[in-house]
Amino acid sequence: MLQSREHSTQNGFVGLTSAEALDRLAAGRNILVPEARMKRWRRWLGPLTDPMVVLLLVAIPIYLTVGEDRDAIITAIALFPIIFVGWMMEARAHNALAKLHKLTANTVWAIRNGHWIEVATEELVVGDIIEVTEGGVLPADGVIISATQIQVDESSLTGESLPLNKSTASEESEVFAGSIVLAGRALIEVTVTGRPTRFGQIGTLLAVTKPRRTPLQKSMVTLVRSIAGVAAICAVAVIAIEVWRGNGWAAAVIAGISLLIAAIPEEFTVVYSLYLALGAWRLAKQNAVVRNLPGVETLGSVTVICTDKTGTLTEGALEVHQVHCLLGDEDELLVAAVRASEPTPFDALDKAIVTYSLSRDIEVESLHRDDLAVDYPFDSHTRHVTHVWRNSAGEISVNAKGAYEGLLQVAQLSAQDRRRLDAAHEAFTSVGMRVIAVAACRLTALPSNRAEAERDLEILGLIGFRDPIKPNVAEAISACRTAGIRVILITGDHPATAFAVATELGMTHSDGERVQVANGAAIDSLTDKELDELVASTDIFARTQPDQKHRLVTSLIRQGEVVAMTGDGVNDAPALRQADIGVVMGQRGTDVAREAATIVLLDDNFATIVAATRNGRLIYDNLSKAFRYLIAVHIPLMAIALVVPLLGLPLLLQPIHLIVLEILLHPIVSLVFQAEPAAADIMLRPPRKPDFALSARALLTPILVGLSISLAVIAVYAWGLSSEWSEASARGAALVTLLGSQVLLMVSTRSADLPMWEVWLRPTKELYAGWIAVGLVITAMFSIPAVADVLRVQTFDKTMAFPIVCVIVLSTLWTEVFKMRR
Repeated sequence: MLQSREHSTQNGFVGLTSAEALDRLAAGRNILVPEARMKRWRRWLGPLTDPMVVLLLVAIPIYLTVGEDRDAIITAIALFPIIFVGWMMEARAHNALAKLHKLTANTVWAIRNGHWIEVATEELVVGDIIEVTEGGVLPADGVIISATQIQVDESSLTGESLPLNKSTASEESEVFAGSIVLAGRALIEVTVTGRPTRFGQIGTLLAVTKPRRTPLQKSMVTLVRSIAGVAAICAVAVIAIEVWRGNGWAAAVIAGISLLIAAIPEEFTVVYSLYLALGAWRLAKQNAVVRNLPGVETLGSVTVICTDKTGTLTEGALEVHQVHCLLGDEDELLVAAVRASEPTPFDALDKAIVTYSLSRDIEVESLHRDDLAVDYPFDSHTRHVTHVWRNSAGEISVNAKGAYEGLLQVAQLSAQDRRRLDAAHEAFTSVGMRVIAVAACRLTALPSNRAEAERDLEILGLIGFRDPIKPNVAEAISACRTAGIRVILITGDHPATAFAVATELGMTHSDGERVQVANGAAIDSLTDKELDELVASTDIFARTQPDQKHRLVTSLIRQGEVVAMTGDGVNDAPALRQADIGVVMGQRGTDVAREAATIVLLDDNFATIVAATRNGRLIYDNLSKAFRYLIAVHIPLMAIALVVPLLGLPLLLQPIHLIVLEILLHPIVSLVFQAEPAAADIMLRPPRKPDFALSARALLTPILVGLSISLAVIAVYAWGLSSEWSEASARGAALVTLLGSQVLLMVSTRSADLPMWEVWLRPTKELYAGWIAVGLVITAMFSIPAVADVLRVQTFDKTMAFPIVCVIVLSTLWTEVFKMRR
């Protein structure tokens, strides 16, 4: 949606008309790396490819063939809620992702119809005139048509770390999408948009690179395929046995289909996708937008966070931290610094000087109301600027500020004063401050040239700036240390600056010793083995280039670490993609970097990474609970479908029973476990291995519980039949045993470590809903004749209710004894 702002256009530019922009937009949107989007028809047909749905579609004609018209109709009707639940889950995940996509939309100010309006970067067209200012990222290729001391960083495209000065001169006017404006402001006429830009060409190549599967994804696929393969073999065996016993092909195939429906754990992939989508939406509410869903579960296993400094650990905006006066007092130094700044400040140093001066009651507006008689621009050799001012009384003052070494070449300074300033400069820089010198003098007449203006300059003192630490970052780093997560600082800044920030944040090495600093230049000459040794002992890497970041990340992964890394440029993309979790700064990151990233931080704050990691652990924990529950549920279903026919007993679970269980199962695992709160020790324990949720150690207990429930259900069914109960009564008792175990299993699965009676006292509303759903099914089975008829169940001897409850408790909760002992 377009928004306008109240000020006139500059230099008489009127820009395009709305009609012209609309016509040109038809040629293509300014989308540098198009996102792959699921076709709507694929979303609609998705639930129809569910293995259970396919098997039920096969069962319907078989029922019709053997004359079981009622079962065929009931099965067909029952398909609707299963398909509906699938559509609802798919829609929920899709809507969550659509909302995430909207959060990453970018805008820019452009001139349309002679007025400034805010336009989505996707809607920029060739010929648009846009404004870029300090800190902005160029959204398209173009040429500068008006500029004020504009300086850009093209390292995200070229790898060149030095900033470039741009102007309206033909040789300096061309700018490219993805460049960052370091200082100044400019009006740019867009010349190229979309993928033909340099930025877009790199991004398109990056887009075809497939991210690696996570260990949990690999384990999940392997598990599902293995179970499906075993189930298929068992189904063939069951069909053969049923035919051999003379039960007929139709009954045999129904028995085989029942086993397949019971065994194939198609819920794993559904629950995995849904939990990640819902988790991603929750992360978005905390300023972390997820672009690659598997990264949500990987967050829970992060062992190392490689972070940038500027804008992540720090505010990314300079402030005056300390002042050293050589001549005069602080107010005199600040007056000269204000006069050496732009009347309408846009440079970070100028803004910091003005802000600090105002806090010291310096009359900034009054000073800038005087006549700026001569404005000597930034000298790239001595790196300083000079302003000549004339006040209302006709007095002329010259004021200069810039690099200390540069002003030493033009200002007057005694040897003694030089030693004093050298010591102060060393003290400032040793703690990571950025330092400028300020000089001034008075003239009796306006100078004819710059040399004349600066001839009598005297250095008044030094001003030290720092990029302040963001709130809560120190606490976040401390939380990482407690959680067993190592933090490595990788920055392009000076080693002294990086070390000062690390010291202020209380960073220490994993063994508690003082952090070590390495220079990026040292990385290039190291072998992989030497680099691994350096990375193992070093927590700060300064003056690093993008390719060195890639090597550092590769080294950490080679050593078995799960790595999250921050970045913002196109050249950071390889390292972001190489890392297990690529984190891009949303406020200053390029679109191509976003495409390579797993997560985009909307607030560029390290504390948000830590909060996201905490949520990642919560999502991983809840996903693990859901997986444990699914295993504990599927083991009995598969065992009953396999063992009962082998024992020669009437089929206990037919497709209609499995349909009911399926309709119950999806909502339970979808609602109950994803809503579980975080454990008290979630950030007090070391990271878990990425595939722990499906490891043999994690699944051993639910497998054993599933087997004990299987034994209990089959035993109750066989005992009922042997006690001369009707088949329907025995089935009813067995189903009560199976469903009753789910009530206790929901509670027991909530914690792998705490006994049931501790987590029982903290139920969620979703857990209540699960209990109620199971209770309603059990009640309907015996109180509604039509339901009992469809499910082929009857009431059983009420005196057996207590023994059945005891069987349910013993078969489901025997693990609680071991939890209590732990």
